[in-house]
Amino acid sequence: TSIVQVDGPATCSKDECASMPCGAGQTCNDPKQTKNSLNDFTCTCQNGVSATGGPATCEVDECAKNPCGMGQTCEDPNKDYTSQHDFKCTCDSDTSIVQVDGPATCSKDECASMPCGAGQTCNDPKQTKNSLNDFTCTCQNGVSATGGPATCEVDECAKNPCGMGQTCEDPNKDYTSQHDFKCTCDSDTSIVQVD
Repeated sequence: TSIVQVDGPATCSKDECASMPCGAGQTCNDPKQTKNSLNDFTCTCQNGVSATGGPATCEVDECAKNPCGMGQTCEDPNKDYTSQHDFKCTCDSDTSIVQVDGPATCSKDECASMPCGAGQTCNDPKQTKNSLNDFTCTCQNGVSATGGPATCEVDECAKNPCGMGQTCEDPNKDYTSQHDFKCTCDSDTSIVQVD
């Protein structure tokens, strides 16, 4: 109120950016600091978004470009320039492993949970750098599968273990129930030998 003009309008100049009306990470520009110009300042975000007469909304989703990588979930709670680099990467395989502002190292021995079937060996060669479902299950007969149990079918009757005059029956044909074949005499079906 120190500027007073008698007999006409006063020329009121004020730098509206001096009070820092824009949000954090924004640039304030007040080109018209004369001629009674009020609320004509501009707030500009780092990404180019701007607003006149007040703070701009500078939302940016840091998870949009998938900075965490495969097998991880990205969370950006704020999505703004005031809290840039605050996204979190959480391993899908172990939610206790969390990294802020970058990919987490999600190493896990996938064989520890014993994902293969009975009579199979598990091998997980890549226990680092977000390798998921790359373990191998191998049967005793050499059949293998990646990322899950192998189908280890074996017909125990194939080598005719019962002998001549007998019928062999193997109901399961797998390693989980090995040695479960039955031998039945062809002449007398009441005589049955298991294994």
